[in-house]
Amino acid sequence: MAAEAGARVRLLERGPKLGRKLRLTGKGRCNLTNAAALPEFIEAFAPNGRFLHGAFSRFFRGDLLDLLQRLGVRTKVERGGRVFPVSDSALEVAASLERWLVQAGVDVRLNSRVKGLVTAGDRLTGVDLFHGRMEAAAAIVATGGLSYPGTGSTGDGYELASSVGHTVVPPRPALAPMLIEEAWAGDLSGLALKNVEARLVRADTGVELASEFGEMLFTHTGVSGPIILTLSRQLRDARHPVALLLDLKPALSRDDLHARFVREFATARKFGPFVRELLPRSLAGLFPALTGITHDRRLSGITSGERERLIETLKCLRLHVRGLAPIEEAIVTGGGVSLREVDPRTMMSTIVEGLFFAGEVLDLDAVTGGYNLQAAFSTGAVAGRAAARIALDGADGG
Repeated sequence: MAAEAGARVRLLERGPKLGRKLRLTGKGRCNLTNAAALPEFIEAFAPNGRFLHGAFSRFFRGDLLDLLQRLGVRTKVERGGRVFPVSDSALEVAASLERWLVQAGVDVRLNSRVKGLVTAGDRLTGVDLFHGRMEAAAAIVATGGLSYPGTGSTGDGYELASSVGHTVVPPRPALAPMLIEEAWAGDLSGLALKNVEARLVRADTGVELASEFGEMLFTHTGVSGPIILTLSRQLRDARHPVALLLDLKPALSRDDLHARFVREFATARKFGPFVRELLPRSLAGLFPALTGITHDRRLSGITSGERERLIETLKCLRLHVRGLAPIEEAIVTGGGVSLREVDPRTMMSTIVEGLFFAGEVLDLDAVTGGYNLQAAFSTGAVAGRAAARIALDGADGG
């Protein structure tokens, strides 16, 4: 954006390849944005969503999709309003943006890690690298957070911001898998469940904190997947133990299950084969231990109390949450450069003129569904245009 606005632009990439994190997004499919209305976007970033009004008013979903179409990337809308490239390839998106850089004349420098920001008074004048110094009228810090450090997101941006007086809200895992106390959950590692309801509650009182419906995944340490990642945002301020309650049959009420079981439990069939018809094999294999009904019990011998215990387990399978996975495993980093010190209309620092921030380095994080990438694109576009104006006002126009 800065180059298209006429500025001479140099892109300093810490690693050996551009867009390493982008290539991983959406499980490699790249969930670019969402079809939701603007108010839903703002709410998705609660409590800091209002900050994005400025960026979204200048570059929003329509602008992004028009740009991608210009770059040859066609898109589609899927369940939940999620927008993906038709190719289902994050690699295509990254490659198209790389071509755009070349076409715009951006000078890309790989393996160029920035050591520090150079200022004169309250104005940015350049950047220090580990192998020299570069003068600049403006600089955009777009270094990401602390998630997936193998892609280069290791917190450099926080250190750069702090070095010139910015407040950094302590980074934390935002969208992250949950760690579960029950050892049997790890035995289900790799099992994906679709169309389940998950409720997050206070373990001591049972008060519901939030609920989500959709897909989840068991891991070797707990649970993950879209609905779990969304619920994980509720844990950042949790001051009490929490539990996760899974409804494995949300389409059936307890009364529906009761009537069905009364009917079917009159047969001589055994419990093990019967429960395998209800659930995936690996999960069904745990139900004798979870319900106290042995695998070889005949259905006709199951008591009314055991039947109610089975219904309770199907409708309210309880998992105790012991925390979130480390920030390195989080999809998105919470915290970052304080929004109070950034102009929402331009993304420029209110402390250092010519210094801009964009993307995950800012104290912004949203639920899953393409919202976080849209914010990165929007803040990046706004910062690029504003930084170009600063640069073009400089003596050498670069």
